[in-house]
Amino acid sequence: MANDETDRLLGEIGQLLAEDTAYPLDGTLLYARVRSSLVAPSIFKNRANSIVYRDPDLSRWFQLLLDLWEAEKPEHRWAEIEYLITGDTFEVAYTYADEIDPDEDTFERRDRIVRRYFGDKPIVYPPGPPDDDDAPYYDL
Repeated sequence: MANDETDRLLGEIGQLLAEDTAYPLDGTLLYARVRSSLVAPSIFKNRANSIVYRDPDLSRWFQLLLDLWEAEKPEHRWAEIEYLITGDTFEVAYTYADEIDPDEDTFERRDRIVRRYFGDKPIVYPPGPPDDDDAPYYDL
């Protein structure tokens, strides 16, 4: 898959990951699922006693990951990317659709992959939106 466009896009991914200065860049994992109508990135930071989820800005990630995916010939397009930064280097692994168990829950799969890189530590997700008892409810 190595070509100039792919190399450029992989470099842009690293630059975008480096913009998050709240945590060190070393020990950063981007895991993303991509297809023609879906881009689902997740960013994790390896800490001493936990793994921290960093909420990606989809407006910044969508086109970059889609361009990387589209840089491949259709018959060679991957379904998932794992982009790991360790020290001053990065490594990339691709998973193809036929290598994914369609019965596996996507969130369980993502957490399993993250733990493969960072070990069996708790994954810390940001709190969700507060419950709004005044929000309308519709029974469908």
